[in-house]
Amino acid sequence: MKKLLIVRLALSLILFQSAAAKDIAVKSPNGKITVTVKLAEEIAFSINYRKQPLLEKGIISLALLNETLGENPKLISSKTHTIEEVLYPVIPLKNSELRNHSNVLNLHFQNDYQLEFRVFDDGVSYRFITTKQDEIIVLNETSSYQLADNYKAYLSKTERTFSNYEHIYAPVWIQDFTKEDLAVLPLFLDAQRAKMLIAEADLHDYPAMFLEGGEGNTIQGWFPKYPEETAAQSDRRLKITKEANYIAQTNGSRSFPWRVFAIAEQDKDIATNDLVYILSSPSQFDNFDWIKPGQTSWEWWHASNIYGVDFKAGYNTETYKYYIDFASDYGLAYVLMDEGWSLSVSDISKPNPDIDLDELVRYAKEKNVKIILWASWLAVENNPAFIEQVKEIGAAGVKIDFMDRSDQWMMNYYERIAKKAFENELLVDFHGSISPRGLRRTYPNVISFEGVTGMEQNKGGGHDTPNNRVILPFTRNLVGPMDYTPGAVKSVHPKYWRANWYNPMSIGTRAHQVALFVVFESGLQMLADNPSDYYKEKEYTQFITDVPTTWDETVVLGAQIGEYYVVAKRKGNEWFIGGITNDKNRDFEIDFSFLDKGKEFSMTLFKDGINADSYATDYKVIKKNIQLGDKMLIKMVKNGGFAAKLTSK
Repeated sequence: MKKLLIVRLALSLILFQSAAAKDIAVKSPNGKITVTVKLAEEIAFSINYRKQPLLEKGIISLALLNETLGENPKLISSKTHTIEEVLYPVIPLKNSELRNHSNVLNLHFQNDYQLEFRVFDDGVSYRFITTKQDEIIVLNETSSYQLADNYKAYLSKTERTFSNYEHIYAPVWIQDFTKEDLAVLPLFLDAQRAKMLIAEADLHDYPAMFLEGGEGNTIQGWFPKYPEETAAQSDRRLKITKEANYIAQTNGSRSFPWRVFAIAEQDKDIATNDLVYILSSPSQFDNFDWIKPGQTSWEWWHASNIYGVDFKAGYNTETYKYYIDFASDYGLAYVLMDEGWSLSVSDISKPNPDIDLDELVRYAKEKNVKIILWASWLAVENNPAFIEQVKEIGAAGVKIDFMDRSDQWMMNYYERIAKKAFENELLVDFHGSISPRGLRRTYPNVISFEGVTGMEQNKGGGHDTPNNRVILPFTRNLVGPMDYTPGAVKSVHPKYWRANWYNPMSIGTRAHQVALFVVFESGLQMLADNPSDYYKEKEYTQFITDVPTTWDETVVLGAQIGEYYVVAKRKGNEWFIGGITNDKNRDFEIDFSFLDKGKEFSMTLFKDGINADSYATDYKVIKKNIQLGDKMLIKMVKNGGFAAKLTSK
């Protein structure tokens, strides 16, 4: 990965130590964010934004088997410097260039450990670093954050041991978030004068962090224990029968995951934050040309229930050739073969008897399409040669599913699979997974994660609604690619939704579905619905398959968490705009000031039709010339949206 790195002494860094207590402060390059570290019987820190407190008191420590790092800390030295560099992501989900600019404070303590803070113009991060010779056992990590007020949080509650991490995000006042509650990261906090997102980055050989409620305005970290013993529970899950009394056993000389606080004054500004990527470890590989993001057809959402063909639809060779033909006709890069292609969930060494996999790979290659194969994590773990077999078959990647845990062992499993797949030049989509924690920078072949209330929840549950989707750009999708699976053809308003496993429907308008391809970010973007329907809806299908999966530039035009989100994204000389709203009618004026001066663009606008408020599939397509300085009022109906493609003339 190319990068320009300039490290210099932080002459502008504000650093002081009082004679009594050891208080050390460091500011962001623009001076708006101040972190103050207080060293007494414990290590505490605070975060101020524009001289107003956001995080009043954070207490941090690392409890090892025979000592607690951070308890009665003995400071040896403090050093500061500034980092300024430009990063070029292999798969750019927001921008093809990322600026990494921070003031860094490194505190070196007795007992072989350090604490590093980085303060950016758009956030704060800290991590422990240990330099011990032997392996260490981490009993627990204290990460207690007392907020400056009773903020409104947008969070996704979850279970403590097993979870599919697909629960909706909902607004909760922090004082109503109790010790019994547990939330996944990221977690969004609305402090009115500023917005703050808590996340983590650069997670390796360590459990994932969660947040639980505390006293008053306090939230605190929670970590799953290491699983010592497991037993069979199903064809895709092991049951933990015994937990250790520690969360990790790891190398004594290492850096620990970053605790990240993304900060912005307005909702729309936090939506473009890239600190999780910036703070994660760069890849040790350098051959990335084979990594090709793109769109894929997908049969699971509609249960391979195609129609209008002369063969029996199902998990068979003829049906998958139909998917390959569809992918080829619309320029999709991939066809995903989900659960059902193999002999069984457990036996993934061979396809089911109705599938000629070699013939499908050959046929796909002939059509300039590649195949991705699904497997449960347990089947892959029990079939060590599977990754090599996928490579030998000629497939392009794997979708690994049902991890449903985030202890140290399972987080190491993610990395083992990512590394092995990279070595075999295979893409990886983690489904049934935790939200991203920076692994995609270390292994750029990891092009998507689930960990979201995706559209699949509308096969049976009806949980995926526009009200949830207008939270995701500020939360789950902010930290990395999101395997949400958009592209429904059958669109209805909530009161008309019904569960249907074989002919499912989405909640929201057709124009809202189109917009999701622009709004949501994923290196592998699925077209979830039936190719038989897509062929009948050529105008819709052509529009969504024209939308790229990577971007050179992202500009959020307007946004309010839980209400609406409107974004413009550039790929080369083309711009795409996507806008979605919640269950309220909304007018939004597009200001085209982001366009280049002197250029005229041909715009194709896909918007809610005049009757979309009652008949959700109603839409209208408008073509118009647009240039810098133009403005345009868009009306979105409840649960609606719009999308536009702008091509330079």
